[in-house]
Amino acid sequence: MSVTLSLAPFAPEHLPGALALSQAESWPHRPEDWALLLSLSHGVVALNDGQVAGTALVTRFGDVGLVNMIIVGAALRGRGLGRKLVEGAMATAPVPEYRLVATEAGLPLYRKMGFVPTGQIAQHQGILAPVARPGDVAWAGAEDAPALAALDRLATGMDRRPLIDALLQHGRIATRHQGGRITAWAAIRPFGRGLVAGPVIAPDADTAKGLLADVMADHPGAFLRVDTQADSGLSPWLETLNLKRAGGGIAMSTAPRDDAEPIRSFALAAQALG
Repeated sequence: MSVTLSLAPFAPEHLPGALALSQAESWPHRPEDWALLLSLSHGVVALNDGQVAGTALVTRFGDVGLVNMIIVGAALRGRGLGRKLVEGAMATAPVPEYRLVATEAGLPLYRKMGFVPTGQIAQHQGILAPVARPGDVAWAGAEDAPALAALDRLATGMDRRPLIDALLQHGRIATRHQGGRITAWAAIRPFGRGLVAGPVIAPDADTAKGLLADVMADHPGAFLRVDTQADSGLSPWLETLNLKRAGGGIAMSTAPRDDAEPIRSFALAAQALG
């Protein structure tokens, strides 16, 4: 088979080809999910005679770049294209630290590129069982975005204000307050086969569970996905809600940081978005 490969900046006209690649891998992403990611990111595509044959994005949030949507078409694997795509995407967003969620197959490549494991991600999904809301929920509005972003930055080290604006536009965010200020929050939005719940930013697992109950309560019977850190303590509780473990990945970073803050992330916005 004749192969003529070139790398090009990832542009909106490449979205249909990228969607076809992800569907071939049985990824759940809809056209809307790809469009959201591209709106927050920069990246590259590999073109084979003008057709999209590979993708990689970097979503820059302040000093952190999240490397994601790394796909190489099945016919072109084993040619070093994956590394070229990742390096090309990283070059579009130079930052002090890069993060990603790797598969076991991707670990050797990412280790060679300077990434080190920082933890495990547990993917839970299924048809959501009924969940009781703990009490009256305070839903965030656009005016709360700065406070949400400040709390998120403390927990994750990332400036994800653009993501938070998108979550407020496309989903809902439940909050907890103390002393007149937001002290924890969780989001839910359409994604893939149904909904995804996350991020969850909270000081402890009980608060995280309460926030997740807030955002889940209106959606019994919906297909729901939650990507949580393996050390979050949420997995057994999620299992009781019919959200079974369905894989996951290895969180990696080029510059791991010490998590000494009194608040942390208990679930991801998506494996692509941290």
